Amino acid sequence: MSKRDFAFGKMNFILIAIAVVFIVIGFVLMSGGVSVDGVSFNPEIFSSRRIVIAPVVTMFGFILMFAGILINTKPKETAE
Repeated sequence: MSKRDFAFGKMNFILIAIAVVFIVIGFVLMSGGVSVDGVSFNPEIFSSRRIVIAPVVTMFGFILMFAGILINTKPKETAE
């Protein structure tokens, strides 16, 4: 047993970090589109960036997170 016995391998942590970046980028792409005076309607909330691109980027991040958690990249230890 090594000094640091983590549940995930190095590749898992890299995938999880990349997934977090994609999720944050997706939520940033969804933001914005506020009205100027707080009352009037702004049609910018229905832009393709907010209803197509941002959810796809966010969903890709969540799928990558799921894969980063489930994929086993640690080397198998043999018991002698």
